[in-house]
Amino acid sequence: MSKKIAKVVKIQLPAGEAKPGAALASAGIVMPKFCTEFNEKTADQKGKTVPVIITAYEDKSFDFVIKTSPVANEIKKACNIKSGSSNPKKNKVAKLSKEDVRKIAEYKMPDLNANDIEAAMKIVAGSARSMGVEVEE
Repeated sequence: MSKKIAKVVKIQLPAGEAKPGAALASAGIVMPKFCTEFNEKTADQKGKTVPVIITAYEDKSFDFVIKTSPVANEIKKACNIKSGSSNPKKNKVAKLSKEDVRKIAEYKMPDLNANDIEAAMKIVAGSARSMGVEVEE
């Protein structure tokens, strides 16, 4: 017999630093318990923003799945920039090497809808271009 799902919530939290608050209140779970478990599992990723999918059940229990940090965050970290360009076609804010694109694609591969690393690299390169980051060929 499976538990009845009450709600599925997708949120982004700072790794190792989750605190009870409004974002978690909407999930309808025991927040301190979630925060403790989440912080233990993400302690090695401090400083990153981590997407998490929380499945809350009617009995107030929960399961959660931690995803890899967003491509945009990885691109900003690789280029050492705070944000992308407000006009990416005209204003370029940084350059990203092919090796950096490959590293990000390999890191994101479990969460991307790509069959191989080349397809994943195209997804990462497209994200970079939309942020105003030039991708070296």
